[in-house]
Amino acid sequence: MNKPVALITGASVGIGEQFARQLSERGRDVVLVARDAARLEVLAKEIDGLGGGRAEVLAADLTDPQQLGAVEARARTVDILVNNAGFGSFGPFHTLDVETEIREINLNVIALVRLTHAAASAMAERGRGGILNVSSLAGFQPGPSNATYGATKAFVTSFTEAVHEELKGTGVSVTALCPGFTHTEFQTRASVPASEVPGFMWQDAPEVARAGLEGLAKNRAIVIPGGLNKVMGNFSMVTPHAITRRVGAMVLKRAAN
Repeated sequence: MNKPVALITGASVGIGEQFARQLSERGRDVVLVARDAARLEVLAKEIDGLGGGRAEVLAADLTDPQQLGAVEARARTVDILVNNAGFGSFGPFHTLDVETEIREINLNVIALVRLTHAAASAMAERGRGGILNVSSLAGFQPGPSNATYGATKAFVTSFTEAVHEELKGTGVSVTALCPGFTHTEFQTRASVPASEVPGFMWQDAPEVARAGLEGLAKNRAIVIPGGLNKVMGNFSMVTPHAITRRVGAMVLKRAAN
């Protein structure tokens, strides 16, 4: 019998890499998707050498329609889809390069929607499967100096919750994973000034990935890993945005100075 197959986007580093490793350890074959083919090849060899699931490399830029189409076709054939690919930007919106902001929306939102649709339609027909969409605590409130990223993650959380409800009873699990500060390359790539964030607010990628996979197995609509993050998430959901956006602006301004 063929092993179940999981497709992970943004698999070359950070939380995505951990998803790939942990799913392989659980006996799944994995399809590794990211732009960096060299990194994916190294990871695939490591996974193949561990004796769990096998690894397939599918290098693609998900902001390119043709390359995204190839990944959509593969997503229709898998048992688990992990939409982890994404990036952020930092600074006042009007000062940022608008083409980069549009690319951010295309990756964080458009690619995720298309891949979710491709996988969900096939999974619902088969009566089984799982989709894990990686969102963020940043989506729980407006984020001054992080406007586009926070807005894309607000979309991901809302979208995923709705699809979760729609697919109840079909055998398809749908979960949004909403981590807070996590030790990856994300902050450096986004130029986020995170050096002032206290150590107790950080999590490591393996525990975040594990929480997401466990939540998907239980078909939870939203997973917020870490006790402090749960408190912060719940606070953001019940506090008026007039307050949370000002608090967020003050925190980011202090971190940048």
